Amino acid sequence: MAETEGGSRCQRWSWLLPCLVLPALAAGGSQEPSGAIEVSGELRQWHKITLTLEGPASSESATPNPFTDHRLDVTFSKGGREFVVPGYYAADGDAANSGADSGNKWRVHFAPDEGGPWTYAVSFLAGEDVATAELGVGTAVAPLHGLTGGFEVEPTDEYAQGVGPDFGNRSSGRLQYVGERYLRWAGTQEYFLKQGADSPENLLAYADFDGDFASDGHKDQFVKTWAPHLRDWNPGDPTWGDGRGKGLIGALNYLASKGMNSVSFLTLNIGGDDRNVFPYTSYDERERFDVSRLDQWEIVFEHVDTLGLYLHFKTQETENETLLDGGDTGPQRRLYYRELIGRFGHHRALNWNLGEEDGWGGNQQNGQTDQTTAQRIAMAKYFHDHDPYGHLIVIHNGRMPDDLLGEASELTGFSLQTNRTDFGNVHGQVVAWIRRSANAGKPWVVACDEPGDAQHSLIPDEEDPAHDDARINGLWGCLLGGGAGNEWYFGYAHPHSDLTCQDWRSRAKWWDQCRIALDFFHDHLPFVRMAAHDELIEKGTGFCFAAPGEIYAVLVRPGKSTTLDLGEVEGRFRVRWFDPRRGVFPELESSPEIRGPGPRPLGPPPGDPAEDWVALVERSD
Repeated sequence: MAETEGGSRCQRWSWLLPCLVLPALAAGGSQEPSGAIEVSGELRQWHKITLTLEGPASSESATPNPFTDHRLDVTFSKGGREFVVPGYYAADGDAANSGADSGNKWRVHFAPDEGGPWTYAVSFLAGEDVATAELGVGTAVAPLHGLTGGFEVEPTDEYAQGVGPDFGNRSSGRLQYVGERYLRWAGTQEYFLKQGADSPENLLAYADFDGDFASDGHKDQFVKTWAPHLRDWNPGDPTWGDGRGKGLIGALNYLASKGMNSVSFLTLNIGGDDRNVFPYTSYDERERFDVSRLDQWEIVFEHVDTLGLYLHFKTQETENETLLDGGDTGPQRRLYYRELIGRFGHHRALNWNLGEEDGWGGNQQNGQTDQTTAQRIAMAKYFHDHDPYGHLIVIHNGRMPDDLLGEASELTGFSLQTNRTDFGNVHGQVVAWIRRSANAGKPWVVACDEPGDAQHSLIPDEEDPAHDDARINGLWGCLLGGGAGNEWYFGYAHPHSDLTCQDWRSRAKWWDQCRIALDFFHDHLPFVRMAAHDELIEKGTGFCFAAPGEIYAVLVRPGKSTTLDLGEVEGRFRVRWFDPRRGVFPELESSPEIRGPGPRPLGPPPGDPAEDWVALVERSD
């Protein structure tokens, strides 16, 4: 077996040999790039495989700047398919634990979507601002530039047992936008609905992360310990350094234990409401990243994967949408996006949110303007062109995204915010944006990620244990409109708010109701074939979600009754009543039936008619 040009046989065929760590790397390396490459991780489909290169020695504060003046890209290939994955500076290779800000390790993460032999080719360039220049600009860094190698990827050793709300099993594959209103798993071809936490937005303002953000004088009172969730950390769960991280890891364990499958967080809130979350070495820095803190974020995100939680990256908020390059996708923004993609793009379930409340007008309060349509389009295009995995790209209003529909932008989804205390406009907005995007030629994945209003929204169980408005209008209103799911915002006028929450048990009763809704949709509805058909029931009585002639799910509001228009369909339909508060079908001696064609009364529910009920109407003949 011949050696590859610029690389050893051990390097290229590390999957066959026990020498994954090449001699120069094992010896601790030198100050000059050695050409050593370590391949680590499980060499299996959908798993994270990491290439660690022994490259130029540098530091977070060095000149030349390792973040702007070096560029590592690795092209992974198989059968004519290519994934160009950006790399990043990794200090000593163990910065999450060591806290190091210097070293000679450089990294690339790759998550292959199929088994078999994969090859890789390294591009490692140096030059002023080469990281954000067009690919190919710069001077080759010898001997790493041009190295090639390969490894064999085995099939995943995990097997799906139904996706439901839990996708911790890697056999489900990567979550993908497939030109429809729901995301789909590449491995199982199952479709995805989400429920989870939109608050606190400053999830990552965590005292156990490295950096001086907790004591730099910028709203340090919001820094979290997540102490109420220390009891939810389990032996064997990850930590970093001297056992740090248990509070946040425990919090995420708790959220997943309640059946939730999504979590949202800001990655840049300089100038925003909290001001403690950013990837940089300091509050005023824009070109140098805190390597150890970002490595610690990755430990958290890797654990999130095992829990089956979808990662909602909110890359900015309206108060700072013009912070980088005045809102353009210039050198600062490209550098920021490149670091996010390189470090975290390999995760199987995530979306890139271009901005929380983008275009809301918050910048005008600071004497700045909001981002323009052209600037919004440019942000979406960068992620589309540089994320090798094609993750969902969304934006959150602020200004409604009429200017981004269809071929006007690379946007593939919408993160909707509403503004009514009773959540009363969620259903109508979800239905409208699904139809508008489809009519524009590119159906969007529409999720209502901040239902309700800023002051109240989802208030704690202690104040509202029933959560009737949230359940009827926000939760079921979204899902029965064809929405992709919800993430829940906590209003600022209540304890455990969007900035102060450190205890997700403050909404324990609510998470149960969300899980009930997810289970109902996965267990009883072919929801991909269904759509909102409120015209089939009496106006004002509830919501109707249907594949007409086959199956209908009708939420009937408290104290209401309604008829279901079966149109010209002849035949018998069984009616079963579901309790969305308790998650059960009350036991009856027999299920009532209705017959088509034409409008037919659904009759009374088998329980208190002053409560809301969901009628599941299925063809029975």
